[in-house]
Amino acid sequence: MGKDYYDILGIKKGASEDDIKKAYRKQALRFHPDKNKSPGAEEKFKEIAEAYDVLSDPKKKDIYDRFGEEGLKGGGGPTGGSGPGTFSYTFQGDPHAIFAEFFGGRKPFEQFFGARNGGMEEDMDTDDPFSRFGMGGGGGMGPGGMGGFSRSFGPGMGGMGGMGGHTSVVKKQQDPPVVHDLRVSLEEVLNGCTKKMKISRKRLNPDGRTTRSEEKILEVQIKKGWKEGTKITFAKEGDETPRNIPADVVFVLKDKPHPVFKRDGSDIVYTAKVTLRDALCGCTVHAPTLEGRTVTVTSTDIIQPGMKWRVSGEGLPYPKRPDRRGDLIVEYEVKFPERLTQSARDTIAQVLPRS
Repeated sequence: MGKDYYDILGIKKGASEDDIKKAYRKQALRFHPDKNKSPGAEEKFKEIAEAYDVLSDPKKKDIYDRFGEEGLKGGGGPTGGSGPGTFSYTFQGDPHAIFAEFFGGRKPFEQFFGARNGGMEEDMDTDDPFSRFGMGGGGGMGPGGMGGFSRSFGPGMGGMGGMGGHTSVVKKQQDPPVVHDLRVSLEEVLNGCTKKMKISRKRLNPDGRTTRSEEKILEVQIKKGWKEGTKITFAKEGDETPRNIPADVVFVLKDKPHPVFKRDGSDIVYTAKVTLRDALCGCTVHAPTLEGRTVTVTSTDIIQPGMKWRVSGEGLPYPKRPDRRGDLIVEYEVKFPERLTQSARDTIAQVLPRS
């Protein structure tokens, strides 16, 4: 003897669509594991979801009414037409997902009645917790009901009647962007490169209710000269659920610290450390470049602390003109001696002016 889905929901065969919805609402709230802690409540909650999944779908309901559970699941009976020989059903849905789709959330007790006593008020009518809102017994919500309670539903699930018996469909909202920092070296910005980023996300199964985890490789094309803060967006690559539009995945370029250079827009800065003697008497600095070459910078003037020297075209490409490049800036840092002999002090005092 197969399952009696009508009996599970507490209704009779031939019940209307509204009767099926009302019965599911009542039974699902009664046996929801967040409220009902008795042994077997979890299994009963799943049976209620399966019964609603079948009876709310016209095709499944028709086959079940004619051939019962065994025929619905392809286990016997006639094999012609739209009978069980051409249709096989197995409940693989998530009862909590069905509940969430119907009520607009997995925790309606907390949403509607507050979090006290596990989200359920102690004096609530356990047979029909919505009776105090004018929702019990009737079809849709009355004038004193909770406006905006109607939801949109996934495949095979009927809508819940709104005020005045009309069905209101709530549009899916897209989740906020998922933002990741993407670290790149100055050499990668100089030449451009491709970064392969592995992300993990949820995707809907064919039943439109349950989800699975999967990994995907996103290829990020880094173009020459891109500045820190540049955003690369992959549309709708975030988590997918029955109730949302997947978020965009956004990568934001961040410069990796470089052992030799600092970045200043499209320019790069090299700090050349020179002695006080060289700063006063003139010196030659062999400055490195990003390509591994060196450029020679000679100064015969007195070098003031913080003085800079530009070498044209040895920086990073301009983002909008990658055929042109910024400059290499040689920034001098004067190293003062830690100690001087008395003889050196006397000599310096004689040579250097007081002002």
